Amino acid sequence: MDGPRLDYSSSHVLQKFGKQFNAAAMSLQGQTSLPMTTQNLVLIRVSQINGCSVCTDMHVKDAAHAGETPVRLALVAAWRDAKVFTEPERAALEVAEQGTRIADAAGGVTDEAWVNAAKHYDSEELAALTCLIAVINTYNRLNVISKNQGGDYQPGQWG
Repeated sequence: MDGPRLDYSSSHVLQKFGKQFNAAAMSLQGQTSLPMTTQNLVLIRVSQINGCSVCTDMHVKDAAHAGETPVRLALVAAWRDAKVFTEPERAALEVAEQGTRIADAAGGVTDEAWVNAAKHYDSEELAALTCLIAVINTYNRLNVISKNQGGDYQPGQWG
């Protein structure tokens, strides 16, 4: 089957769900002290893991538009071996990876990863990180299941 499986514009179910889910996702923007740079890295990495071209395309372009460097964007997938990420960013990326690959690690995020993240982020920032990971995983799954394709996103398109 070529092209998307579902037409979001003609499905009442998807429109209703999308409107409510987007409102929940938007509640994170500007409502947390979790650095936007960290949020962008997490959105990119989770989307890469899930193979979501729509979200990877969008978040890489939005991060670049916000000033993220090409080197860091190119190295997100290999963050463990790259010296361009801060310790707090590494901690967030570790929680994001473990929280996305729940089936790979029995029990999801390890206590070690959580304690390390808690060294860098307060409880509100950890709550925001957790919600961000949950939100992007949902968007990724909607796009992957629906076979939506990335590549034509313009920064700020979904505002």
